[in-house]
Amino acid sequence: MKTIIHIILVLIPFAMQAQKKSKLPKSKVDYHSFLEISEEIMQYREERLVSLEVFLNYMTDDNTILLDTRSEAAYQRKHLKGAIHINFSDFTKEELAKHIPSKDTRILIYCNNNIDGDPVHFASKIAPMALNIPTFINLYGYGYKNIYELSSLVMVKDKRLQFTGTSVK
Repeated sequence: MKTIIHIILVLIPFAMQAQKKSKLPKSKVDYHSFLEISEEIMQYREERLVSLEVFLNYMTDDNTILLDTRSEAAYQRKHLKGAIHINFSDFTKEELAKHIPSKDTRILIYCNNNIDGDPVHFASKIAPMALNIPTFINLYGYGYKNIYELSSLVMVKDKRLQFTGTSVK
């Protein structure tokens, strides 16, 4: 029995050293920096919330893109006419640059929480989880500062909105 205890005591330091060597590096997640950038842009975002009238007017400008960051499936079924799609989970420096080469481009964003009356295609999230918020933060964080967000809640039947997609008649 003493021999077994002695062997265990001898092996413990080696096991601890092996564990230290096999310890993985810290992930590339920085919540503190996320909070900092969120705080940094809070007022900036407030100043870039626009009404439907302004949003529709901006859509007519050639240096403007309308961005839909919902899932590919949701986008394919029904989206605002003229919108390009980049799934939010696919945001990387390279992917954004492929679709939005100039950081001077005006980017208009909207999400499910801007469209009311179509819970199948625009199911509302709880307000703090609306996709506009992380979309805005991420675009800003990747260097895209010319962002405007639809602030209006618009009925899906509003004739000023035009939709397209596989579920649109």
